Amino acid sequence: MTILEGVNVSYQVGKITLVSDIDLRVEPGELIAVVGPNGAGKSTLLRLLAGDLRPSTGHVILRGVPIDKLPHDELALHRSILLQHTNSEIPFTVAAVVTMGRHPHRLDPDNSADADQLAVEDALDRTGISHLRHRVYATLSSGEQSRVSLARILAQDAPVVLLDEPTTSLDIAHEERAMAEFRRMADTGSTVVAVLHDLNAAARYATRIIMVANGTILTEGPARAVFTESTLTQVYGQSMRVVDHPFGDYPLVLVDNPAAPGSH
Repeated sequence: MTILEGVNVSYQVGKITLVSDIDLRVEPGELIAVVGPNGAGKSTLLRLLAGDLRPSTGHVILRGVPIDKLPHDELALHRSILLQHTNSEIPFTVAAVVTMGRHPHRLDPDNSADADQLAVEDALDRTGISHLRHRVYATLSSGEQSRVSLARILAQDAPVVLLDEPTTSLDIAHEERAMAEFRRMADTGSTVVAVLHDLNAAARYATRIIMVANGTILTEGPARAVFTESTLTQVYGQSMRVVDHPFGDYPLVLVDNPAAPGSH
């Protein structure tokens, strides 16, 4: 069953087309990595799928309903979205920020304060920030703030999760932890769509890769089908190599003939 669908979706700002005639179907249990160069339209596509932007043409359907027909509070029960930029000066504690993710559940008659608290504690634990619960968000590093924002999304517990570069500020250990968490969410029935720049993280964890270039979907499929040397070299304008990963059954993307250290 398709849970999220974009039908002939385009988005224009003035005379500039950012996304052009995209058709996309997303199924429950998928972890989709949206990849492509800067300015390809990845973030715009994610915001269209979230209902955060209204398409210039076409429409987005969430759980069988046009997304623009869903009231905001109801929409928040069905999908969560993590954008690239948040207000770094939020004057609330980490626990308070994560608890904000439970706000949509006030509409659920079966929800309770105990359920909210359990969801918040679980989100803090899964992102490894329980020890930061009393810290003020504005005093945290950018990586810690990213983990708090992710915990808020986990606490929201929506079946569709849309993430825009969620690992950009994370160190390698926390990036791996986050990607493993996204895969765990998909494996337990959630739907996760993440814009990623780390091609190797996408290759390792995603169930499907969508390659976006010039506002359209150039190709999509499993990592081995999408991450070919010819496609990557064409899309990124950089000679790339693809080899078998030495530790797993997925490809490893490498820059071909990188500049020597210290060269200019």
